[in-house]
Amino acid sequence: MPPPPAERSPHDPAAETAVFVEAPARLHFGMLDLAGAHGRRFGGIGAGVTALSLLIEARRAPAAMIEAEGPSAERAAEFARLMLHHHGLNGGVRIRVHRMIPEHSGLGSGTQLALAVARAIAELEGLPVEVAALARAVGRARRSAIGTWLFADGGFILEGGRRDDRDEPAPRLARIPIPPDWRCVLAIPPGAPGISGAAEQTAFARLPVPPERDVARVAHLVLMALLPALVDGDVRGFGAALSEIQCINGRWFAPEQGGAFAPGVGAALIEHMRRAGAAGVGQSSWGPAVYGIVGSAADAAGVADAARDLLGGSGGVLVSPFANRGAHVWRGAPSPTAER
Repeated sequence: MPPPPAERSPHDPAAETAVFVEAPARLHFGMLDLAGAHGRRFGGIGAGVTALSLLIEARRAPAAMIEAEGPSAERAAEFARLMLHHHGLNGGVRIRVHRMIPEHSGLGSGTQLALAVARAIAELEGLPVEVAALARAVGRARRSAIGTWLFADGGFILEGGRRDDRDEPAPRLARIPIPPDWRCVLAIPPGAPGISGAAEQTAFARLPVPPERDVARVAHLVLMALLPALVDGDVRGFGAALSEIQCINGRWFAPEQGGAFAPGVGAALIEHMRRAGAAGVGQSSWGPAVYGIVGSAADAAGVADAARDLLGGSGGVLVSPFANRGAHVWRGAPSPTAER
């Protein structure tokens, strides 16, 4: 554990300047292996979208004072306590959550908020900002590390799963930029929130071991279809591989989520988007958010219309580029970033 940094002078401009952190929402495309027969469990693939993001502001406060306001303020304050306690600091912080990713929707809101708070405090206190260290400090990446690596760098992420004997985030095996013309049609239907927290931990503990042939098939699809198609800019090949991976993962998670996809209209939305021309379709994490991937903004219009028609004015549908960079950190005013 590094020693606490020296106290700043009250007249140090850096002590009076707010730190802003903006982070994109996370799509979790699927897991590689629930059983861990080769010593690593979970593993996974995912990406971020720019049209949904969180934005927080942090300022130094008197010693031992932790204040937070805005959406998810209580969670933000708890992450601040964890970060300060981890580093043995008695400093204070004021956090304002300007904008939040929809919670319990399968979009990584908790991890992105935790890492944003940790990064802001690290900037204020002169602490290390390496993302794995931030994740450890605030208790994230205990299963999936997709959100952690997306916070760092964006792009398409492949991570290799956790070892039970190490308290480290799963290693990032590949980070590949997503073609800038590709779009994600994201639909968030109304209904019950996705599984999270203690309920998620219980659900994972009860999931049956998947057939070895399924695990081998997912690995083969990722290595020999999904990644090459992404590098080639082949949205149809990428989408076909991703859709099959989603079907296999759906079978794995069906005992806990009540079917291949979360209860509600998610399955119908996925089918509507597929028929409307989406190259790849699926559910992000436990849902209820679902997505369709297309090769251009023009192709996205029809897929988005199909999703809106099915929802009939309920829920939400948006079209977004993918996030090819991670969190944006700056000092000054809460101006939006260029990539939105």
